[in-house]
Amino acid sequence: MNVTEALAPPIGLVRHESRLQALALWAAVLLGVLFIVLPVAALLGRSAFDAQGSFVGLANFETWAASPALFESALRSLRLAALSAMICVAIAYGCAWSLTMTCMPAKGLMRAMLLVPLLAPSLLMAISLIYLFGNQGLLKGWMGGGSIYGEVGIVVGSVLWTLPHALLVLVTSMSTIDARLYEAAETLGAGAWRRFTSVTLPASRYGLAMAWVVVFVLVLTDFGVPKVVGGQVQVLATDIYKQVIGQQNFQMGAVVGVVLLLPALGAFFVERHLRRRQAAALGVRAVPYSPRPQALRDSLALAGCSVVALGLLAVIGVAVFASLAQYWPYQLQPSLRNYRFDDMDGGGWGSYWNSLALATGTAALGAAATFASAYLVDKPVHGRIGREVLSLVSAVPLAVPGLVLGLGYILFFNHPDNPLQGLYGTLAILVLCTVAHFYSVAHLTQLAALRQLDREFEAVSASLGVPFWRTVWRVHLPVCAPTVIDVAGYFFVNAMTTVSAVVFLYGPETTLASVAVLNMDDAGDIAPAAAMAVVIFVTAGAARGGLALLRAAVVRRTQRWRLRETT
Repeated sequence: MNVTEALAPPIGLVRHESRLQALALWAAVLLGVLFIVLPVAALLGRSAFDAQGSFVGLANFETWAASPALFESALRSLRLAALSAMICVAIAYGCAWSLTMTCMPAKGLMRAMLLVPLLAPSLLMAISLIYLFGNQGLLKGWMGGGSIYGEVGIVVGSVLWTLPHALLVLVTSMSTIDARLYEAAETLGAGAWRRFTSVTLPASRYGLAMAWVVVFVLVLTDFGVPKVVGGQVQVLATDIYKQVIGQQNFQMGAVVGVVLLLPALGAFFVERHLRRRQAAALGVRAVPYSPRPQALRDSLALAGCSVVALGLLAVIGVAVFASLAQYWPYQLQPSLRNYRFDDMDGGGWGSYWNSLALATGTAALGAAATFASAYLVDKPVHGRIGREVLSLVSAVPLAVPGLVLGLGYILFFNHPDNPLQGLYGTLAILVLCTVAHFYSVAHLTQLAALRQLDREFEAVSASLGVPFWRTVWRVHLPVCAPTVIDVAGYFFVNAMTTVSAVVFLYGPETTLASVAVLNMDDAGDIAPAAAMAVVIFVTAGAARGGLALLRAAVVRRTQRWRLRETT
């Protein structure tokens, strides 16, 4: 017997593990179809039926196209999303350039300040705009007789809350620019402006395009900002809400959902194409760019980033201050009267505890489910078809707006013939919908972490007769633990701040904090709405801080080699 034969795993063990992995793989596919694909299919199907359940084909779409108000809201949505994306990406590009291409001081602090709005719901920015530029706003005179309610408010609020998302994309893109391009440009005598136009801008064009697409989709599908500061201006997101909640017109709501789905789906494919192009443009011999200090440039970069960062913090700070004011704007003494949510219409402390339970459950289930799906896509040797199907199903939520998915959950799980109808109106369906809504990004993050592990781990474990689940527990999970914690934090924060995916699904006993903000705003209780948004913001920040400490403790305890790499 040679060495290879001696190290070969027992045939019976290989077959048993292959059957278990295949069973787990197709079970994951079934769950993905049940909680992701079928709700979207239910939405598409309902758009072709009338209120009595009769098949009408495209008649509902013809009715929608013939309605001037609905058709105009679609055009307005596209226009406002495109304008917001242009403004947001322009500002974010300047900040990303400063963070990656200069030696400005306090980069870490500046980056953290610019990313703070990630912890706040979009509703918080919208409410702050009311306190700044509304009818009783501090800076109402700046509007020149105009009003923040309407298209202006939608654009400004959208830019404020999407800026960190664009910044993350652009910083990642610009961090991969090859330093050899700058060396060649300097050798040819190119000045600073020429290097920017001939090297930096072309090398970051895919990142620019991806950031624009990301912001465009976020603004197009956002419900919070247009609901709070949109006034009488209607967009697709508010049209869906009005059709479903206001008129109980589910078939027309499904039509508007499909209309909203189409540009989001197109943007999804464009973004994937751009991401592949950017990856192909990065050579294996690329050298990371390391900027050299230049006093004037670095000072200007710091000043520009400081203005943006302080502006974002000031907007959030206004909401915090207003939530503590006794009676805005006449009695500004600090008080906690606005935090007595149980005395307000539309929300209570029970809504906050529901949100906390939702976020905790979503973080736990989401982190576990995405790790399992990423493992089943990457590690099994057999079952190529099943792995491809699971990968495709896991990517679907990336192209489905939250409002569309939430409406699909209503149509699918509230159907009388569905044996899972009992889930409707419970906290469980809120958890499942929220996990599904944010599933794709978390799945891809876990997949990237698992693909950093050499396949020799599985080969050696199999040769020693170690079951695959023990390898997962002792090797894969410990090595990927920091990523699993990061993903849990991603799910927690998004579950605390989301509105669109859950606004159709809550019941009397499962009202959420983010929905309570909307309800209190509708009832005219703007200060308590700001207070609830601040509580969401503080909770999300505390959770991220706690998880960061947990991550550091896990790394110190189980992965000292990571610490050696960074020192």
